[in-house]
Amino acid sequence: MNEQENNQTVTPKTWILLSDKLGDNAQVNRVADELPWPVETRSLVFLEQYRLGKPDFSASLYHVDLALSDDLESPWPDLILTIGRRPAMVAQWIRKQSQGKTKVVLFGRPKVGLRDYDLVIAPGQYHLPQSEHIFPINLPLMRIDEERLRVAREIWQERLETMKKPLIAVLVGGTTKPFDLTERAGKELAQKALTIADSCQGSLYFTTSRRTQPEAIRAMREVLPQAIPFFEFTPNGNENPFMGLMACADRFIVTGDSVSMMVEVAGLGKPLAIYELPLQRGLRTWLDQKILRFCHQEGARFKFLPRLLQSRGLMGYPRDLTLIHKYLYDCGAARPLRRGFPADGAMIGNDVAAVSLRIQQLMES
Repeated sequence: MNEQENNQTVTPKTWILLSDKLGDNAQVNRVADELPWPVETRSLVFLEQYRLGKPDFSASLYHVDLALSDDLESPWPDLILTIGRRPAMVAQWIRKQSQGKTKVVLFGRPKVGLRDYDLVIAPGQYHLPQSEHIFPINLPLMRIDEERLRVAREIWQERLETMKKPLIAVLVGGTTKPFDLTERAGKELAQKALTIADSCQGSLYFTTSRRTQPEAIRAMREVLPQAIPFFEFTPNGNENPFMGLMACADRFIVTGDSVSMMVEVAGLGKPLAIYELPLQRGLRTWLDQKILRFCHQEGARFKFLPRLLQSRGLMGYPRDLTLIHKYLYDCGAARPLRRGFPADGAMIGNDVAAVSLRIQQLMES
């Protein structure tokens, strides 16, 4: 066998670095399953102070609980796939140990060191510069596993089938940059949900998440009749109806801060209405969003401005979740809540195969 043929038969030693974020892990796993070579998993556990708090970024392991994490030892991989700030720090540490031989593919947006990654898989909510090592995709690669839906349907269908049809699930997120789920917004969401349910003679089922502020919960409960089911999220709480609603609800209202819930519902092909939250207070947040929206509106003559500001260190690589909203509106998968539901749901595209192909091309270069 000549050298060229031998190189063609060698498959890259590949690791995926996973954290405690199930939605993030699912995206990386979907692409890993699509690759035509074996992939090894390294699960990471972080020290308690860094499980919610974000460590200062560096190529190191100072934030990792090495006793609880999988071993990180040589031989080092040829390729790492990962997502999120904390696993990315580990990926860059491994790259250093390998003398730069390990290639790192990051899903999402690097907060620092954009050029330190061999490939960045960039969903549409991030404003990143055009570059050969940035691969833009329309939506994050989130989908709900069909088996999980089947199991949830078996558990919840009998409980939910007595509710008036259409059953409208209201999935409530919470404050996250640049949006703010205020007390006023919670009240308005509940009022609009009641109005839309009345117009189609359907029923509502509310469920909150770990980011939902107590004042917003109180505001929604004050507006909603007690007969409407309202699940208040608690850590390690039992009987969370989220998966049951995903499996059994006919229509969905989702707050516009939650990319995962919007994309997962859109992936079901069911009618989706997005409640667009107000922007957080603060000059920097307001200015970043205003600049981005002004420069990226149709026919704008100043699309170069964000890149110029970023190159001067005057602006980071912010995310603009309204771009996710717009994509879902444009492809018919959703409408703003103020306009009601789309007549039918629409299936969204799947970029997993394209991402897998781009990674294969990276390893061939």
